[in-house]
Amino acid sequence: MEELQASREINELDLPSRDLSQNFVEEAMNTLFPISARRSKSHCAQEALLVQLETHLKLLLLPVREELNEPIDTLSKTFMMNLPKVYKALLLDAQAIQDFDPAAKTLGEVIVSYPGFFAIMVYRLSHELYLANIPIIPRLMSEYAHSKTGIDIHPGARIGESFFIDHGTGVVIGETALIKNKVKIYQGVTLGALQVKKSLAKKKRHPTVEDNVIIYSNATILGGETIIGNNSTIGGNVWLTSSVESNSLVYHSNEIKVRSSINESNIIDFQI
Repeated sequence: MEELQASREINELDLPSRDLSQNFVEEAMNTLFPISARRSKSHCAQEALLVQLETHLKLLLLPVREELNEPIDTLSKTFMMNLPKVYKALLLDAQAIQDFDPAAKTLGEVIVSYPGFFAIMVYRLSHELYLANIPIIPRLMSEYAHSKTGIDIHPGARIGESFFIDHGTGVVIGETALIKNKVKIYQGVTLGALQVKKSLAKKKRHPTVEDNVIIYSNATILGGETIIGNNSTIGGNVWLTSSVESNSLVYHSNEIKVRSSINESNIIDFQI
């Protein structure tokens, strides 16, 4: 035990709290979209939520203060000033989900229950901190969303307006991915890198997806030079490592054999 204690003292790291970062995410969501049981219309109550959120962020930043480019007060104030912009973007995301998903009955249902929206919300919050060059904390936030939803969006990705993730489990969006406006993706989609090398850390390694693209389940799109053109549709199970022109339809085709009876001579072949 003494050896373990000595080792811990030597290798102790001053890092942000995982629990505190998770609490910050939940608090931020309640500040932006308070549920009715906790909602107060009084101006004082709304101000108190904002002050509490900013205080929480300052506590979260304390362990990494030596690595910050600006004082904690400045960074936290900038984050709070950007919250209205984040809120407006999230409303567009929620509206896109409601408009496109026939199962979505109300905007409120999307906000409180859809895993895709939760993952997008955490991404948009963590992206603000990523842009401020705050270390570790954006990743702690994104990994919290990953653990809750199965959706892994790196906070460094750039994602435009009205983004829609349906179902979502298994979605992976890499650090240098660029997703433009009104893009819709389904479960199991990967926007990844062709190679995993440290020497490529500052290079664009992940694809660009332009406006109005739909990417269906389990499609894999790789490479920093890969561009999916406007208004294209990428079918399920497609594997892409090269660019696709605008207005394209890309799909995977394989032969399926359906046996209509036990008699092996009676087999129907068709293409999908």
